[in-house]
Amino acid sequence: MPFEDIKEGKKKKIVEAALEEFAEHGYEKASTNRIVYQAGVGKGMLYYYFENKRKLYLYLVKNSLDVIEDQYIKHIDISETDVFERMRQIAEFEMRVYSKNYHFFNFMSSVFINEDFVLTDDLKGRIEKLQDEGMAKLYQNIDFSKFRDDIDVNKAFKLIQWAINGYQNDLINRLKGVNFNHLDFEYYMDEFLEYLEVLKIGFYK
Repeated sequence: MPFEDIKEGKKKKIVEAALEEFAEHGYEKASTNRIVYQAGVGKGMLYYYFENKRKLYLYLVKNSLDVIEDQYIKHIDISETDVFERMRQIAEFEMRVYSKNYHFFNFMSSVFINEDFVLTDDLKGRIEKLQDEGMAKLYQNIDFSKFRDDIDVNKAFKLIQWAINGYQNDLINRLKGVNFNHLDFEYYMDEFLEYLEVLKIGFYK
């Protein structure tokens, strides 16, 4: 169930503390002692709900993916036919989602970049599926008439996709080992929008 639907007060405190702990220290260096201290509960309570650190971690990943699907993927607006404007709106929407769910956002950022080895095959498959769905929505119902007449639109789309993927891979490499609880996401969002503007100038009339 999504985090906001958790009714048990102690379980909710454990979840909130664990999101912050894993985001800051990663899976291997995360401490269940720090988690229960931050949550203000006994260690037995953590094991009562989650059995062990790995099951707690996988629970957080599953529920974070629920948030991404319910609050992000399903709300991508394909009525905006300008591909660059849609990307800008998606980036701004991500920031709004982040402001409301920053603990889970920081956590999932660390999962995507640093912690793939911990995940089950099912969760890896679900992440890949959500990424594919997001990419499909990104390029659905686009107005091709805005592109320059002297370029192949299909090749332009490929170049745009390669550019975005290249930026994401570069960002992943830059952020490896970074403490996501203290990361300025707005800086990277502004950087991304600047690259979008360069692409728009290159491909549009």
